[in-house]
Amino acid sequence: MSYDFDLFVIGGGSGGIACGRRVAGEYGAKVALAEFDRLGGTCVNRGCIPKKLMVYASRFPNYFMDSQGFGWSRPSSNLDWKQLNHVINNEIDRLNKIYLGLLDRAQVKLYPTHARLLDPHTIEVGEETVTADKILIAVGGRPIQPDIPGIEYTIVSDGMFQLEEQPQRLVIIGGGYIGVEFACILNGMGSEVTVVIRKDKILTGFDDDLRTEIQNAMQQKGIRILTNANPRSISKTPDCLKMTVLQGENETEVLFADAIGLAATGRIPNLSNLGLENTGVT
Repeated sequence: MSYDFDLFVIGGGSGGIACGRRVAGEYGAKVALAEFDRLGGTCVNRGCIPKKLMVYASRFPNYFMDSQGFGWSRPSSNLDWKQLNHVINNEIDRLNKIYLGLLDRAQVKLYPTHARLLDPHTIEVGEETVTADKILIAVGGRPIQPDIPGIEYTIVSDGMFQLEEQPQRLVIIGGGYIGVEFACILNGMGSEVTVVIRKDKILTGFDDDLRTEIQNAMQQKGIRILTNANPRSISKTPDCLKMTVLQGENETEVLFADAIGLAATGRIPNLSNLGLENTGVT
């Protein structure tokens, strides 16, 4: 049977792009790739790159403080949040253009739209339908939001890069590594940060000594960590967000914040509207 493509890749992240380029460029296959968002996936657009740039930016206050021990006068400086976001977006745009160039040189056809499987060899891309001998699913994942009344007022980790203003008070739900990283980043930038976790320590599953050391260091830096705590509800007031937290069995505390975020409770495969049910894949 004749197909439009030898390989069709759904997802333009690191895995999908690497596979598509190699199959087309090194083996001469006819390849297409569909990606409705920016190329590069989570790492380039919502993870490694923008987050590490924020980590780097958050360290400067410590450098300013340390410089006084070497004879420098105490500097006066403020963070321009909009300028930081502008710089981060420029870098992401630069990397996206590099990925686009790599696909072009490998002669991979790019469909900048959502792809949906119609059967094991047929893909709906936008208003077009194409066929392929082999189909690679490389769609990545998305954050999970806990089932809490008012959760619609919170942001997931992706939303941290879309905030127009720096939150002066930030509450983070969850103590996984994404939540811990953002807690340290915003604390370094001067925000008042509270982390709400259901257990007695952050970073469940990591080495216990490491968990203890990092948690103690975070608290010494001024990050408040509410342990054995369960968020009960979130509501919006005229000035801020309000979250009610149950600590232990019957102790209730109300937290006020400019942003409640991350809902950093894990990620699941991004399978929505993919059409797997049409392919026989369980």
